[in-house]
Amino acid sequence: MTAAALSLEAQVFSALATVFDPELDQPVTELGFVRSVTIDDEGVEVHLRLPTSFCAPNFAYLMVSDAYEALAELPDVGRIRVLLDDHHDSAKINGGVAAGAGYLGTFGVEAEQNLDELRRTFQRKAHLAAVERCCRAVLAGGVWTLEELPMLELFDLAEGRLKSALLRRREAIGLPTGSHARVLVDHIGRPAGTPDTALWLRLAAATRISIEGNAHFCRGLLATRYADPVGAAPVVVNTRSRS
Repeated sequence: MTAAALSLEAQVFSALATVFDPELDQPVTELGFVRSVTIDDEGVEVHLRLPTSFCAPNFAYLMVSDAYEALAELPDVGRIRVLLDDHHDSAKINGGVAAGAGYLGTFGVEAEQNLDELRRTFQRKAHLAAVERCCRAVLAGGVWTLEELPMLELFDLAEGRLKSALLRRREAIGLPTGSHARVLVDHIGRPAGTPDTALWLRLAAATRISIEGNAHFCRGLLATRYADPVGAAPVVVNTRSRS
C-alpha cells in the first residue's frame, strides 16, 4: 500500500468525523455509525448504520448526505458511494443521495419540508448545551460567581475541548467567535440578564442532559443490534495502489 493510499484513508476518517448526528450532536465516527470503509483505485465506499431500522428518515438522510458531501471535498478521492445499511428507507435514501436529488426530491410527498430548519433547530440545541458545559466548568473553578456569568467572554474560557466545541457550535449558527464575545447568549446573540442566569442555566442543563441521555441510549441500542464490543472500529479495506 502506498503512502498516498494511507494518507487518503486518514483523510476519509477525518472527513467523516465532521459528520454529526443532528439530534445527538456527536460525530458518526464516535457513535459507531460508520460500519465499513473501502478504498480502492476507483474511489471510496462507506457504509453507515443506525441503532434501529426505524430511526427517523430525515435524520438518516442528513447523515448520509453530509457524509457524501464531506468526502466530496477530498482531493483525488475518485468515485464516492455512501450507503446506509439495514434501514427501512435504505434504498430510497441511498438512491436519492447518489442521484443528488436532495431530501425533497428523494421523499417527494412524504417530505413535509426541506431539512434546513430541522438542522438549525438541533444546532441551536447543541449550542445551548455547549454554553452550559462551559459555564458549569467556569463555576466549578471558583473564580466566577453565578451573578458574574453574564459578563463572561470567550477570552475567559480555558483553552480545550469545551471551548473548541462551543466555538464550533457558535460558528454553525452564525454567532461571533471573537475573544470578547459574551458566552451566555442565546442562538441569536441575546444575552442572559443577571436575574435570569440561574433559570437560563437550568433550562440549558435540561437540554444537555437530554442530548447526552439520547446518545447513551442509542449507543446501547446499536451495541445490542450489532453485538459489537464497546469501541469496536469499523471494517477498513484499503487496496488502492495508484499514487
